[in-house]
Amino acid sequence: MQAEEELGLLLPCNVIIYVNDNNETTVAAIDPIASMGFVDNDIVKEVAETIQGKLKNVISNL
Repeated sequence: MQAEEELGLLLPCNVIIYVNDNNETTVAAIDPIASMGFVDNDIVKEVAETIQGKLKNVISNL
């Protein structure tokens, strides 16, 4: 948010958890690179890449 003052309007990163039709729990998260792709700021892009990696890691370890 220090790199882009109004970036907070896009936060937090959305995560959903639900039980699907097969009675399986599903966890999904928005792709921060896609959601912040319109911001022309290299620092924001780096942060989005870092967040994407962390979200993927968390979800894959559930």
